[in-house]
Amino acid sequence: MTPEQFLRELERKAPPAVLLFAGPEDCLRRRCREALLGKCLGEEEREQGYVRHDLDEVTLAEVLDDARSFSLFAPRRLIWVSSAEAAVPRGRGAEEDEGGGKAGGAEMLAGYAKDPPPGVTLVFDARRWDFEGEDKTRMERLLKFYAAAAVVEFRRLDLRQAQELALALAAQRGLKLGKREAELLATAAAADGMRIETEIEKLALYCGNERPASAADIAALVPDAEQSTVFELVDALARRDRARALHLLDVLIRAGEYLPLALLFLEGVFRLALAAREQKLRTAQEVQGYFQRLGLPVWRARAEQIHAAAARFTAAQLRAGIEGIFEADSGMKSARPDDRLVMERLILKLTA
Repeated sequence: MTPEQFLRELERKAPPAVLLFAGPEDCLRRRCREALLGKCLGEEEREQGYVRHDLDEVTLAEVLDDARSFSLFAPRRLIWVSSAEAAVPRGRGAEEDEGGGKAGGAEMLAGYAKDPPPGVTLVFDARRWDFEGEDKTRMERLLKFYAAAAVVEFRRLDLRQAQELALALAAQRGLKLGKREAELLATAAAADGMRIETEIEKLALYCGNERPASAADIAALVPDAEQSTVFELVDALARRDRARALHLLDVLIRAGEYLPLALLFLEGVFRLALAAREQKLRTAQEVQGYFQRLGLPVWRARAEQIHAAAARFTAAQLRAGIEGIFEADSGMKSARPDDRLVMERLILKLTA
């Protein structure tokens, strides 16, 4: 189930006896953990009733023994088990798991789930692996091993989900944030929920409750925001939104961006997006893995930008864009009125 589905279920009824929190997204995970803690234990019960284990330090058998143990001081308990991946068999053990695997871990867990002790909620937390890309096979093994548990999937946020999260967090803090600014913030934070939460805190302190957060505020406070404004320009060009593209150019100029550098970044996005289309890369993680294998360092935010551009432009449009950028670059190196005029001509050409 998704985090949203889990939270809705938690409002209506008690949580399952055994849960697996799987995936790398931490912001929604924290929200679910806090809601679960509030559902399972009162404030006065938490000191004795909230128990933490780490499967890098103890065995699964020890965790299950603890869960079955009756406590006079804590009739209700929430047991949080980190590093859940450590219990999954590796190598030959992965193939032998049907017959017992790593000390019969999956069978032990299934036996526990059939007859769990009352008042105990057991949560296994696995955040190392993703659902796509190179981690996909390992995630499938993890889900198979914890088949007896109810699974909450903490997948990486896409840009739309990250934008919605930014708007929700802004509303909680009383920060006035428009949809376009939320999209810019989500892009700058590479759709990372924890980063978005941190930047919302900064913007709320900076802007207060009186005035809305602007693109200039985001550019001033959020790392990589100016590059994200360039990426917004890519998005506007893909939609043939000339007015928006010219506005974003104005944002870059007012923010003091060096336009030849912005043009270089724009060219890089187009060139790598064309390569991603030709390789038929389907996700940002595949984009990141492909270019890193070629020895080209691509961080997560950059991979998201490349993937989105590849999805929004056709191969022919990307080639035309690269040619137009080359002409603009030549124009900036020759005698001309100013860099802004060269960029405006490029935008007019690409949005024709």
